[in-house]
Amino acid sequence: MIESIVHSHHRLVLDPPFPAAWDPEPRRAFPVALVRVRDDSGVEGIGMGDPVRGLVDYEHLFLGGDPLDLDRHSAILDNVAFLDGRPWPFEIALWDLAGKLSQRPIWQMVGARGDTLDLYASFGTHRSPVETVAAAQAVVSRGFRALKLRLGRDSLSEDLAIVDAVREGVGDEVALMVDCNQGWRMPWDIRPPPTLEDVLPLAGELADRGVHWMEEPLHRGDHRGMAALREQVDVRIAGGEMTRELHEFELMLQAGALDVYQPDAAVTGGIGGLRRVAAAVDAAGHVFSPHTWGSGVALLANAHLTAGTVGTTFLEYPLDPPEWTEDRRDFLLADPVRCDGRITLGDRPGLGVELDLERCEATAVNVARYS
Repeated sequence: MIESIVHSHHRLVLDPPFPAAWDPEPRRAFPVALVRVRDDSGVEGIGMGDPVRGLVDYEHLFLGGDPLDLDRHSAILDNVAFLDGRPWPFEIALWDLAGKLSQRPIWQMVGARGDTLDLYASFGTHRSPVETVAAAQAVVSRGFRALKLRLGRDSLSEDLAIVDAVREGVGDEVALMVDCNQGWRMPWDIRPPPTLEDVLPLAGELADRGVHWMEEPLHRGDHRGMAALREQVDVRIAGGEMTRELHEFELMLQAGALDVYQPDAAVTGGIGGLRRVAAAVDAAGHVFSPHTWGSGVALLANAHLTAGTVGTTFLEYPLDPPEWTEDRRDFLLADPVRCDGRITLGDRPGLGVELDLERCEATAVNVARYS
């Protein structure tokens, strides 16, 4: 039975700061919420992501329960998500625990389609053309055959100059994605989202350049606009990373809003909910490729989910040194997740990773224990 739950917040100081393209304020720290769920035999599952708000009000629904009753736990957490934030790191910890108890990796538990995925290197900053080309060539030399650029500079010509420079620098064999970062805003960023008419010129230029996909060109709720964009330009439209509820993906599918669906198991639906979304997206002939911009635990949760269910061509791998590295992203793990263009999950039970307990203690901001 589930004997204890520990929910802790951790903070890594970033020096140099990380100038995220989607945030006007450079990030000087990286906060992570860690959830640890232990059963009465001493086996522990871990999950990471956003703070699990409201857990103090609901922990009694899990303590003493069967750790393998994942459908029940997912249904409760779906209710909690509507009432009280995003509890999905807790759900990931439950899957990790269940995998360890059953001695199976999560990819086998969700469908066993496979354990290997190709990755795309996902940049997170705005750099000069020369710097961006150098960064692109560096990740290609590591084995990545796809990479994602961040758009949103002051002018269309500046964005296209980056795309053109990188294409010339890495050649035609490397797939290029672009992220417009218009689906959502940081709390302090009150700029209005663009309209379909605003983004059509950029979309047309990207289509002419053979860009693999155009991510979040419009507000997350503008399903009609995204569907119209798909009809008018020959470039895949991607989105859905911060979509809050699972039923919204059904609405997107009905509207024909996207070619590439990007829910994140640490943000929406967890592994249990998104395995059904993955199946629906795949059955409709679209691509399921989760957003993974978070910790290595979230990356692995999405990798297990995707490899085991649909085997997507490319999965996001955040990498933009020196400000964003595997060591920073995975500062709570004993061994950071390091990949060179492909990830193979293997047969280790659950997620297959362990915590650096000393680092966890050193970076803890607060800790709540339930038992």
